[in-house]
Amino acid sequence: MAKWTEADIPDQHGRTVLVTGANSGLGLRTAEVLGAKGARVLLACRSPERGRRALERVLASGAEAELVPLDLADLASVRAAAALVRERTGDALDVLVNNAGVMAVPLGRTADGFERQFGTNHLGHAALTWLLMPALRTRPGARVVTVSSLAHAMGTLDLADPDYEVRPYTAWGAYGQSKLANLLFARELDRRTRTAGVDVTSVAAHPGITATELSANMARARRNRFVDVGAKISDFFAQPVEKGALPQLYAATSPDVERGGYYGPDGFRGTRGHPTRVGSTAAARDDLAAGRLWALTAELTGVAPDPS
Repeated sequence: MAKWTEADIPDQHGRTVLVTGANSGLGLRTAEVLGAKGARVLLACRSPERGRRALERVLASGAEAELVPLDLADLASVRAAAALVRERTGDALDVLVNNAGVMAVPLGRTADGFERQFGTNHLGHAALTWLLMPALRTRPGARVVTVSSLAHAMGTLDLADPDYEVRPYTAWGAYGQSKLANLLFARELDRRTRTAGVDVTSVAAHPGITATELSANMARARRNRFVDVGAKISDFFAQPVEKGALPQLYAATSPDVERGGYYGPDGFRGTRGHPTRVGSTAAARDDLAAGRLWALTAELTGVAPDPS
């Protein structure tokens, strides 16, 4: 059977896509490819300077693209970005790719006081998704693609202490929790859109092990030469960004995508390869935990869930 590649992406003219973390790595590659296929691409980026450079790169290919300021670690920024997107698109958004994230960084807090990885990777994206649902539900077959990670398997979701105010903090444990939360959120969004009869497909994807700036950023944040060496070794064995972006591109565009699906590389232990439907841990399929996380997320962010 032929392997799925970028060449299999259907024409995207007439579709509008928002990609978070589009200034580099997987997000930038996703924006470039979808723009080249005809989509209008909104690049949601935290850094204005890096965002402008990414925008110039996407525009250079002839794509229709624009920049949206977004800091997922600041809920005021998330609200402002969602309002701007709704205004610019006239409440017509076809695809939201929740791609941005931080990985295995030292203990830190978001602008709203949440543990940095949980706050950025999960809470910021969940709030953004809910705030953009009015724009998504107007478009037939709209999709929300939530990017998780193989690292969700090392995560334990502690709903009583998600921000590590009591339990000992570990960088990888917190990252795993945030990626587990991504999968649970995508699952609960799928369940609730189905129940409400909303024509929005919620799916998840992961890139396997891919050489992006996440490893380098992690090493810089932790200022540890052993972590830096480990990051370089990991990147040596990683697949290129062009390959790592395929699962989320597949999830965003393929007509064969199933609601509630999780897509990742088909190679050795899901680390590399071409897109296929993949499995997740039992914890990521816990519907009770997904519902409780949904309610807690609404409480913490102050954003009304949609569907309610």
